Amino acid sequence: MENETTDQTRKKGTPGRLSLWFQRRTNTKTVAKMRRKGKGRMMGMDVLILHTAGRRSGQPFLTPIAWYADDDGGRLVVASGGGSADPNWYLNLTAHPDRASAELPGEKPRPVTPHTLDGADRDEAWQRIVAANPRFAKYQTKNDRLYPVVRLTER
Repeated sequence: MENETTDQTRKKGTPGRLSLWFQRRTNTKTVAKMRRKGKGRMMGMDVLILHTAGRRSGQPFLTPIAWYADDDGGRLVVASGGGSADPNWYLNLTAHPDRASAELPGEKPRPVTPHTLDGADRDEAWQRIVAANPRFAKYQTKNDRLYPVVRLTER
């Protein structure tokens, strides 16, 4: 009898169980450190804590993620993780946009409305993001999927 695991049935190019476990553990430690120190910078980037609800479970998830200022006063985030598929936080965000909030260091979470940009809006935002952080352009060249850019606007 063959023992079939999630790793054996997962889509090629997506994170396996070990990778997801490590990512969740790292996220938990990063969130705790950000809250303890009241600072939100990592690898030269401003970081916020994105609060989402699991798309299937509805359970709360906290994801530290780099953000960039938007001309409209919102914050831009890039869904670059996840390999060849969109990262879980993005799938959760789009499944339950009404349950999203963003937490800046030293502040309480504030409800946000996410809007995935497309066309000229996305292109303009993308250019500002890669000007601030050229590593995203490098990541994008290594992937066939177009990274979603999301504007988070306070409700």
